[in-house]
Amino acid sequence: MAGRGSRLRPHTLTIPKPLIPVGGKPIVHRLVEDIAQVCGEEIKEIAFVVGEFGTEVEAELIRVAEQFGAKGSIHYQHQPLGTGHAVLCAKELLKGPVVVAFADTLFQADFKINPEDEGILWVKQIEDPSQFGVVQLNAEGVIIDFIEKPQTFISDLAMIGVYYFKDGARLHKELNYLVDHSVIKSGEYQLPDALRRLTEDGCVFGPGKVKEWLDCGNKEVTVHTNQRVLEFDYEKNSKLIADDCELINSKIIEPCFIGDKVSLKDCVIGPHVSIGRGTKIVDSTIKNCIIQQNTVITNSVLQDSMIGSFVNINNTKGDFSLGDYSSINA
Repeated sequence: MAGRGSRLRPHTLTIPKPLIPVGGKPIVHRLVEDIAQVCGEEIKEIAFVVGEFGTEVEAELIRVAEQFGAKGSIHYQHQPLGTGHAVLCAKELLKGPVVVAFADTLFQADFKINPEDEGILWVKQIEDPSQFGVVQLNAEGVIIDFIEKPQTFISDLAMIGVYYFKDGARLHKELNYLVDHSVIKSGEYQLPDALRRLTEDGCVFGPGKVKEWLDCGNKEVTVHTNQRVLEFDYEKNSKLIADDCELINSKIIEPCFIGDKVSLKDCVIGPHVSIGRGTKIVDSTIKNCIIQQNTVITNSVLQDSMIGSFVNINNTKGDFSLGDYSSINA
C-alpha cells in the first residue's frame, strides 16, 4: 500500500487510499476481513508496506491488525520499484503460509484455502482482459503462465492482486533472485516474474475464483464499491445506523451507513449512502454517496459523490468529488 493513490485525488492528499472508509470501514480493514473469510485459520501477523504516511497513520494500521488478533508491523518502500520489491520490503514475514494482497482491492469469494494447496491466485473472469494481468491454465486447471495486458486473447481470468503461498520462504528466494539478477521491467521488479519462476520450479498454483471483484482505484469505482459493501453488510444484518444518530423529520432509505453523532434534519438519505461521524445534513437529498466526518451539507441535492471530512456544502446540486476542508456555496 505504498503508492500515492493519485487516481483518487483529492481524497488521498490527506489520507492514504487504504484508510479511506467505504461503508463505514477503512478499505484495508475490509480487505483483511475478506482474506480472513477464506483463510480458515488464525491470522498471526500482518505486515503493511507503506510510503511515508506518518506515525498517526501507522498507528491506525497497527490497530487494524489488532482488531483481528494479529501482530501488526510497518515496512517501508521508499522508492516505487514495483510489486515484487514491495513484497520483499516485508521479507521478515516471508516464511510459512503467507497471503500477499494489494490494498485497493476487495472481493467476495466462497472458497476456503486448502492447507494442501501450494499456491492460489485470486482471479475474476472478465469480458475484456486486455487491460489486466491474466493467468493461463492447462487442461488440469493449473496455472502455467502469467501475461500482462494481452492484446490477443489468451485468457479471461484476471489477477485481482491477492495471492497465497504455502511456503513464503520460496517466494522470498525468487524475489531475491529478481533483485540480484536485475530482472527489471519498466524500472520495476514485478511479482509475476517471481510467480513464473516458482511455477518453473514446480510450484503448483491454482486459481481462486471470486464472485465479485471491487476496485477502489478512482472516485467512480469507489462509490460503486461503497454501494456493494453496504448491500453485503445489509444482507448480513450488520448494524449500519448508529444509536445516537439524530433523525429529525428525515427518511433513510436502506442500505446506508450512518456513523456516530450524525445529525439529519429534513432530509432524504439513500439508498447507498455512507456518512461519517459528526456530519450534519439539513434540508437535503443524498443518494449513492460517500461522505466522511464532520462535514456540513445544507439545502443540497447530491448523488454519485465522494465528499471528504470538514467540508461545507450549501445550496448545491450535482455529482462531486471534494477533498477534505473544501467548500461550495452556490
